[in-house]
Amino acid sequence: VEDTSVTSEEVSSRFGPEIAQLVEGVTKLTRIPYQSKEDAQVENLRKMFLAMAKDIRVIIIKLADRLHNMRTLQSLPPAKQQTIARETIEIYTPIAHRLGIWKIKWDLEDLALRYLDPEAYRDIAERVAKTRVAREEAVTEVVGLLRGQFEKLGIAAEVMGRPKHFYSIYAKMKKGRDFATIYDLTAVRVIVETVKDCYATLGVVHSVWKPLPGRFKDYIAMPKPNMYQSLHTTVVGPGGDPLEIQIRTLEMHRTSEYGIAAHWRYKEGGKADAFENKLTWLRSLLEWQNDMRDSRAFMENLKLDLFENQVFIFSPKGDVYSLSASATPLDFAYQVHTDVGNHCVGAKVNGKIVPLDYQMKNGDICEVLVNKSARPSLDWLTIAHTSSAKHKIKQWFRKERKHENVAIGQEAVERELTRAHMRPDLAQGDTIERIAKRMNYTSAADLFAAIGFGDASAPSVVTRLREESKGSNLIDLAAMKRMPAPSRRPARSSNGIRIADVDDVLVRLSKCCSPVPGDPIMGYVTIGKGVSVHRGDCPNVAYMSATPERILQASWINMAESTHAVDVEVDALDRAGLLQDVMGVCAEYKTNASSVTARVKRDSALISLTLQINDLAHLHRVLEKLRTLRDVRNVYRVTKREARASG
Repeated sequence: VEDTSVTSEEVSSRFGPEIAQLVEGVTKLTRIPYQSKEDAQVENLRKMFLAMAKDIRVIIIKLADRLHNMRTLQSLPPAKQQTIARETIEIYTPIAHRLGIWKIKWDLEDLALRYLDPEAYRDIAERVAKTRVAREEAVTEVVGLLRGQFEKLGIAAEVMGRPKHFYSIYAKMKKGRDFATIYDLTAVRVIVETVKDCYATLGVVHSVWKPLPGRFKDYIAMPKPNMYQSLHTTVVGPGGDPLEIQIRTLEMHRTSEYGIAAHWRYKEGGKADAFENKLTWLRSLLEWQNDMRDSRAFMENLKLDLFENQVFIFSPKGDVYSLSASATPLDFAYQVHTDVGNHCVGAKVNGKIVPLDYQMKNGDICEVLVNKSARPSLDWLTIAHTSSAKHKIKQWFRKERKHENVAIGQEAVERELTRAHMRPDLAQGDTIERIAKRMNYTSAADLFAAIGFGDASAPSVVTRLREESKGSNLIDLAAMKRMPAPSRRPARSSNGIRIADVDDVLVRLSKCCSPVPGDPIMGYVTIGKGVSVHRGDCPNVAYMSATPERILQASWINMAESTHAVDVEVDALDRAGLLQDVMGVCAEYKTNASSVTARVKRDSALISLTLQINDLAHLHRVLEKLRTLRDVRNVYRVTKREARASG
């Protein structure tokens, strides 16, 4: 129905509602105006992913449609060719990869390369043509030798050469590989009847040629997330050249060529087969993309999630989880369950305590340590790597701090309106509600909450307000001076601190001594970073004393309803259950530990914690209780020396 007069209702009446739904899923949103082409592209992709979640056949049709478009691209202007080819490489080939539809993926990549780098494409095509005869002779020799071995042992097998695709050669050459070394690698595929025959074939191959160490992969026992299964091995073949062999059953071969399309069967009532449940990456993608309204951020996260390599992580019970290659224990915790992530206080990998930012490796066994009183920390957004985990952390803060974020966001918009010489009361009423809905928020309050949280910007809202008002609400500077200032709360960056004789200045707590309410404090004027607040006994006071004119008096205000990060170390004799006892104290005093690491040397243990503390009295209670634990020798607050007092 795209670019035609035919309606969805006509398609439904003629072909049925199921076909109409598929057509609707692959139809672009051409009738809705957007701020930019990028916005339109993002909304079309959102629509496609939503349709994929309802019926995976949508993306199979879309991939076939894209393949047809790429095969007929020669009639379009060069700029349009480049745009479509780039979108194909960035979005559609990774989707085909994730779904295991290799045949379409390879064709799309080669066709896209022809338009993105035509010179490289021609160069590779010429080189491949020159080496074709020698390559076919080498493959024929290997295939004949293997067939003879299989006939002797009674293994029914189909043996064939496996062609290399232009784009894969191009990608390796971009990494510095020489063409000769890439194309000297002979590749052969063996297709047998059963899984048992796969392993028997592997034994035959390794008895004929010596395997190269570290080059064997068993994707039958450990399938890829897109259901791909095969045995991969590289051996020293005839003439001493590397020989790459893939071994699989016919069913595995169909899956590797056509992925989800090879398995698709619809039962009565339109229910998908159980294999659809394996598409967890699509489910998590849909989770976070609905909340991401910035086009550029959406595209960056989408490309990251689609291109990322995967690692397999085990739970202590033996359950397997597929995560991106840079995943941390925090990502794993949120993959297991949102509640596990929200109450995570630490992790053990392969039986050892590791920090939450530890980068996990393939085959790691991860145990998440949880505490029901623990809560997420904003620092976790820098620790989590996957979009899904980051989304869940943000979701928690949006829910827990919505009222605060609404007030912060509204104040930010009022400030921007004042700066733009517009009426601050434009941040209220029907106009801001209309703009909120246009930006895909349900209400102005949700828009303000997004600004307060950092997901949207006040200047962009004011720009839209200016366009909406068409100049009628602009006022001059004199009128601005006569207007009462908008109501103001203490600045978000003030951290509940008043600096003597200074107003409206950026204030930040120094990380070298991490002051908490109740600590005697002082302010230090830094260069370009506002006022840095230190404890009165901070080791960096010696540096600050050299420039007394930069030292300011400071005091705590509004100490309630906020926490502050404090580093604490527990020195103890190592014993079973020590860490559990330490975390028990944190739970008893309702203290969240945003980071926990433990180091053991001989019989001694040093546990480092970053605790979220309300005030000095709260800290003293926790430290005193920790000191009463069995085998604990000392508990102390950690103070770091920070060069030149952050200034």
